[in-house]
Amino acid sequence: MGAARRPNCVLVGTTYDDAGGMTARTLFMKALLLSEYKQLAVTDFAEPEVADHDLLVQIRACGICGSDIHGYDGSSGRRIPPLVMGHEAAGVVSAVGASVTGFEVGDHVTFDSTVSCGDCYFCRRGDINLCDNRRVLGVSCGEYRRHGAFAEFVAVPQHICYRLPKTLPFEHAAMIEAVSVAVHAANRTPVTLGDTAVVVGSGMIGLLVIQAIRLAGCSTVIAVDLDESRLEKARSLGANHTLKADAVDVPAAVQELTGGRGADVVLEVVGATPTIQTAVACARKGGMLTLVGNLAPTVEMPLQAIVTRELSVFGSCASRGEYPACIELLEQGAIQVEPMITAKASLEEGPAWFAKLYQGEAGAMKVILDPTL
Repeated sequence: MGAARRPNCVLVGTTYDDAGGMTARTLFMKALLLSEYKQLAVTDFAEPEVADHDLLVQIRACGICGSDIHGYDGSSGRRIPPLVMGHEAAGVVSAVGASVTGFEVGDHVTFDSTVSCGDCYFCRRGDINLCDNRRVLGVSCGEYRRHGAFAEFVAVPQHICYRLPKTLPFEHAAMIEAVSVAVHAANRTPVTLGDTAVVVGSGMIGLLVIQAIRLAGCSTVIAVDLDESRLEKARSLGANHTLKADAVDVPAAVQELTGGRGADVVLEVVGATPTIQTAVACARKGGMLTLVGNLAPTVEMPLQAIVTRELSVFGSCASRGEYPACIELLEQGAIQVEPMITAKASLEEGPAWFAKLYQGEAGAMKVILDPTL
């Protein structure tokens, strides 16, 4: 296994055999550890072991996801302490396992947040996001604990890794996981060139969905949100029309904008009963509804409206191989992520940023942590 210099790691726990030879050692690194709910601190943490098919990646950027904020207070049930969270990341290959091919020390890489097994029925079909044995980086849900990328290093299997052009900034590359969610949602939605789309929810994923669904062929995109600053961003990123949900009757406004017909496709990017009901009401008869948001475990669906208006409803989970396309879209500037980055900070600044985001920091969207700062 080849290895790069690791200047911030501490060599500890060395033991010696009877002849005086070194037999074991443990490398420690900095990591942002959730020791209890709402208790985050940078601590010394054992550097991950590198299996034969793994890459050891020095993390250069890792985004704080909304799911991490829900994990911070335990509300998601999927971040049981102690845990190193973080799954939206990019960095530099520091070491490679003995059986790794196609990657070298020094490569710039990103990786899928879903660790798929590659062997189950769904993986063999290419549906890696539906893997029977899927694990997610930075998640601990009782069934498993998989430490994530709010750390100096993370070990990930090579089959979920993707090489990056060295011209792509790490903070942009860390957004590829989120971009892939939006691109997968657009791929799940049957679009005919020239369609009208409504995107309900203009948070970070919603803003990416606006860009992705336009690239998929929609000529008119209508963005919906409660926050005027988000709607301003939506307009700057390609939305033709924006509707403030507490200021207008959204379905009526969509009817007016579409000649009384309704939208061809609607993408819901919140995951709550009121927004899903709004999404259904915005769709034309025979229209398509894609559910991307996953905020609430259960919601009320307007069944009669879906049945009598013959709507097609699609679920969209994570991504399934869209990473290479997303890398190209970012490199070409076809999808913009810089407008969504609120701050770039060190691991030591991480606890303060988690507290701010948890309290609903006004205007905040994506905070990127860099363990090398």
